[in-house]
Amino acid sequence: MATDRGIVEDWLSEFKALSETQMSGYAGVLDQKNTLVPALYSIIQDPDSELLEPVCHQLFELYRSSEDCLRRFTLQFLPELLWVYLRRDRHSSGCIEALLLGIYNLEIVDKDGNGKLFSFLIPSLSKPSIYHEPSSLGSMALTEGALCQHDLIRVIYSGLHPQRETFTAQNRFEVLCFLMLCYNSLVVYMPHSSHRAVCRMSSRLCVSGFPRQQLKAWTTPCMRVLLEPQFMVQMLAAVYHAIYNGEWDAGREALDDILYRAQLELYSEPLLLGNAMKSSLPGSAPDGSQGRKVLQVEVTSSIRRISRCTITAASIRRLRWKREDCFDFSSDAEFSLTILPGRHAPQDPAANHEPGGRGSLTVTHEGRQGGGDRSWRRAFPLTPVSHCKRERRVSNAYFFRHPC
Repeated sequence: MATDRGIVEDWLSEFKALSETQMSGYAGVLDQKNTLVPALYSIIQDPDSELLEPVCHQLFELYRSSEDCLRRFTLQFLPELLWVYLRRDRHSSGCIEALLLGIYNLEIVDKDGNGKLFSFLIPSLSKPSIYHEPSSLGSMALTEGALCQHDLIRVIYSGLHPQRETFTAQNRFEVLCFLMLCYNSLVVYMPHSSHRAVCRMSSRLCVSGFPRQQLKAWTTPCMRVLLEPQFMVQMLAAVYHAIYNGEWDAGREALDDILYRAQLELYSEPLLLGNAMKSSLPGSAPDGSQGRKVLQVEVTSSIRRISRCTITAASIRRLRWKREDCFDFSSDAEFSLTILPGRHAPQDPAANHEPGGRGSLTVTHEGRQGGGDRSWRRAFPLTPVSHCKRERRVSNAYFFRHPC
């Protein structure tokens, strides 16, 4: 304990000597202090420590800075601060209460001091993502209408929170739920010590004052802590991330304890979410339990879909022929090219009808000198125009002369 006290005192004096220009690079210095984080945990957990108040003050100063790394350094201690605040007498933990309120009041406003809205966009199946591809390429077009409708599916899940100067019985868990929401939004940046702390906090808050507490390794008597369902939902979100990022055993234990408390309190939301999480867990620890678990996405081939929808000259011709409903050369049986030697005189295709009502179209190619040794004849079935849907009265005889 004396060693931890000396480490924290050196850190407090070091921070006071920093200038404004040195704050940007101070985050790298904190990462190199491997013994600082355990020492700060021991100070926070000690109810009689004289360094708790200056530590809370300095953590708030780090959170007020514009550096994201310094803000995340303070936020990693949030689970332990919440546990210490909720288990103790409210009047004996005024410095922790001031720190929590200060973080809350900073997070609910933007840089200009206006109220901050937290929102998200509902995923649309018509737009591609890392999980799927749209059913057709036409839905991916960035049309003006699509761009106008883009922001209309934004859902606000939190925002416009009022400023709080003190904790009351009515607003306590409203503030704590919002703080856990901020923690979960940055949980991917938290170290393993913070993941262990959030699992430890969840287990202790849920079983304190209940018979299940006697089955735990820690036997320190604690009074029952009042919890609200929304706060338990935020705890489940943090525990679920910890389970897949190195805290398999502690995370599973915290999940069971949260479900135990939710069953006793008959809270429907934590029960629904917790049972869904428990059912989705594998039977054993995943391969990524010793480190960051990488999201594995199976990439599906889209060659077949693209080739089916690609616009080519042939597809344009087929579309035009289908609209006219007269000629359909989309298959080899409907279109044939025959080359016959010798000279052939123009024939009347109307006299050579097939039984199915189709005629034969003959094209004769002669030389420019009035003759030629070769003539080309194209023979293909011809549907008379009188059989078309338009039923226009047009002669069934068609003769075409090559422009040459």
